[in-house]
Amino acid sequence: MKDRAAFRIVTIVGVAALVASLAGAAHAAHFSAWGPPQKLDEVAGNSAELNTPYLDGCPIQSPDGLRFYLASNRPRFVGDTRTDLDIWVAHRDSPDAPWGAPENLGAPVNSTADDFCPTPVRGRGLFFVSRRAIPASCGGADLYLARRNQAGGWLQPTHFTCAAAGGPNSAADEMGPSYLETDGEALLYFSSGPDLHLSQRLPDGSFGPASAVTELNSAAADLRLNVRKDGLEIVFDSNRQGTLGGFDLYAATRDSVDEPWSAPVNLGEVVNTGNNETRASLSWDAQTLYFGRAPGPEGSTDIYVTTRDRLTGDG
Repeated sequence: MKDRAAFRIVTIVGVAALVASLAGAAHAAHFSAWGPPQKLDEVAGNSAELNTPYLDGCPIQSPDGLRFYLASNRPRFVGDTRTDLDIWVAHRDSPDAPWGAPENLGAPVNSTADDFCPTPVRGRGLFFVSRRAIPASCGGADLYLARRNQAGGWLQPTHFTCAAAGGPNSAADEMGPSYLETDGEALLYFSSGPDLHLSQRLPDGSFGPASAVTELNSAAADLRLNVRKDGLEIVFDSNRQGTLGGFDLYAATRDSVDEPWSAPVNLGEVVNTGNNETRASLSWDAQTLYFGRAPGPEGSTDIYVTTRDRLTGDG
């Protein structure tokens, strides 16, 4: 979601199903292929307010499966005329229950600027992106981290350092943060400008300079990634040559976190369309994929969901 217009851009650059490659990637990851997506508010029992005539995107589920975060520029109250993006959250009582109506997260997470790409992390809080104007801003959309206070609310978000001072934020747009903690190492993946990057957590808890994930990047825009909890699968959107139209969802895998990623594979025409598919995110068990589609049948961007099965014999 480089900005609000990024949900609306449609650039036809080619057609490719890549079905054989997709089947290979699904096998390597020990999952079946993704099924036909459904509009999230049309899944039985889910709130009709998960999608609106406005922009609804950046979907992601909390690790416990009980909270669902999204970004939207829907009105916050009757008569609201602001059009900036805010972060919203829906709840449910169990991982098998339907999602309720989203509620605005409010200040200090939300501001009067665009706040989007929410990423809840177990034990870490909520990573997100904001265009708020602060003296330390690096320009464009920057990465932030908000933590809970003892009363269950949110503390003032922490802004990550700019690249000139050794941090991950830059003058370009940072989007789609995804936190991975494995083998004693903590990494923050995200897109910066048109490429995918990662930053390592430093001993003081901050994050260091960004480095490009070169094996995943192309000459086009590669944006808004999400990494599976074990670090062995990544999903992102791209308008590289070979999409079905505009931005498509892509995936890559690897056998261990010490190896480079495989060549990205288009998720194919079951998931992707001639519209833009953006900011995909995997559930904690990696069997559910949420993403945005622009334009949607209801709004400028609508949220969709698809599922897959764990293959028999997978450990």
